[in-house]
Amino acid sequence: MADYGAQLLWLRGEQDFLGNRYSRRHLLRFDGGVEIAASSSPHVVPVPMSDPAAVDPEEAFVAALASCHLLWFLSIAARRRFCVDRYADSPLGVMARNSEGKLAMTVVTLRPQVAFSGSRLPTRAEVMEMHHQAHAECFIANSVKTEVRCEPVLVPEQR
Repeated sequence: MADYGAQLLWLRGEQDFLGNRYSRRHLLRFDGGVEIAASSSPHVVPVPMSDPAAVDPEEAFVAALASCHLLWFLSIAARRRFCVDRYADSPLGVMARNSEGKLAMTVVTLRPQVAFSGSRLPTRAEVMEMHHQAHAECFIANSVKTEVRCEPVLVPEQR
């Protein structure tokens, strides 16, 4: 089908690597030219070795799941002739011990809130069905062992 990749770059510089006193900050570079500062999570590696202003892998994982869901939802809504004006989400991932006793992202909860306009507005049931279908089609959700939940935040028209 297709290959997807990114480039990562970390440089030691003058840091005390062997003394475990080095920054985990690194660069993520994507094919479109976007560069993002990345780091370990301050929950895992203390500051100053972690950069709380940078994206950590756990945040990127949660964002990738939410982004994939968003893209599928928009595609489904467009095919069904519902006009989406705004889609916002504040996904949350929970790190805990999994059934094997390893730390893992055990639950990711999506909370998309979608606003529609036009003469044809979806019912609550139609919104929920589009989210269900988006979740079923999401490449990222289909690629992980993590339970991925979707708890849409409905705007007044869908309640």
